[in-house]
Amino acid sequence: AFPPADLAKKSAIDKTGNLLLENNKLVIFSGQKIYGYDVSNPSAPQEKWSVQLKDRTQLVQARSYNGKIYIISNSSVSKYDPCPMDWFVAGEKTISVPCDSIYHPGVVVPVSSTYNISTINPETGEMSSGISFLGSYSSTVYMSKNAIYVAYPYSGNTIDFFFGFLSKNQDLFPSELSNRLKKLQEYDISQDAKMVEFKKIMEEFESFLEGDEKLRIENEMENRMNAYLTEHKRDLQKTDIVKVGLSGFSVDSIGTVPGALLNQFSLDEYQNYLRVAVTIGQSGLFGFDETQDNENDVYILDSGMKIVGEVKGMGLNERIYSARFIEDKGYVVTFRQTDPFYVLDLSNPSNPQLKGELKIPGYSSYLHPINKDKIIGVGKEGSKVKISLFDVTDSSNPREAAKYTLD
Repeated sequence: AFPPADLAKKSAIDKTGNLLLENNKLVIFSGQKIYGYDVSNPSAPQEKWSVQLKDRTQLVQARSYNGKIYIISNSSVSKYDPCPMDWFVAGEKTISVPCDSIYHPGVVVPVSSTYNISTINPETGEMSSGISFLGSYSSTVYMSKNAIYVAYPYSGNTIDFFFGFLSKNQDLFPSELSNRLKKLQEYDISQDAKMVEFKKIMEEFESFLEGDEKLRIENEMENRMNAYLTEHKRDLQKTDIVKVGLSGFSVDSIGTVPGALLNQFSLDEYQNYLRVAVTIGQSGLFGFDETQDNENDVYILDSGMKIVGEVKGMGLNERIYSARFIEDKGYVVTFRQTDPFYVLDLSNPSNPQLKGELKIPGYSSYLHPINKDKIIGVGKEGSKVKISLFDVTDSSNPREAAKYTLD
């Protein structure tokens, strides 16, 4: 590869997929198989080992750190054949996890997948059985030098949400309706089944309304529901974050934040605190006029994954397009028509501050630090790719020092 003028192909490996390089061992993630190649002689790479993912196993992410390859995978939950769970076949050995070794929270949460974090020795292909825990299918993975964080979103408890609405608006509903909903909360059935029952209860209630009274109740319900949604929008979508410590390789704790993450750069660990950037919003859950506005928050969690600080309400009507945390500063870009570039002071985890804001055309969908005072943003302005250089020397007055637009 160097010097660039002499760039040339030395050899080829007939595999496709993502790559990790650990010393002279090249690890290739190709579909349902992981290969280890010795590339100490670049002209003649040699396959040394392979690992087969079982049929129900899917690779989520992989990381290389301290001479190990960390494999994060998931598998759909089967009610008919739940355990033991077979994850990988490494040589003659099947990596399997029994039921009582799968971590689950002590409270009821929606789950659709089981996650596994294992390690591979890149020299030999030897695998550990790792650690397994429950979660939902969609996930974001971030790894620090101390822990692996796996975050997955899920909808909040809609029956609890509606019970809260009815309790707050008892003048609109008969007490029998609230009593029926309270009983429904206690049923040992799924959230989907509860929602079916809830809709039947509401349809029955509305069927007894007539004329002007029906119109009055419907209008009041819509107006009050929109106001209630705005007040409780952070209850409608949650993200659980599982922290797996690297030292003991166990689930240290689980934290919960409102909203949903964009990608791995929405998470960052610094001095034993986790910083999380999320978008809050609704998505047509209840059949009302749900034109509720998006908002964007940053939360700071301590080592026990409890929220200790927050900055809320950035970019009304917008969503996060990029985020980056660098030491005690945070940078968030939201977008709808213009590109607000936010600078946050996170030096006091219990009292984070929004320090500055810059509005410019277009947006940045990736942020990258050049040094502590300069950030590169890559995104679009109109239909063209745009590269911005942000100067954040003065946190309260960020500026676009230069930009380059690709024709």
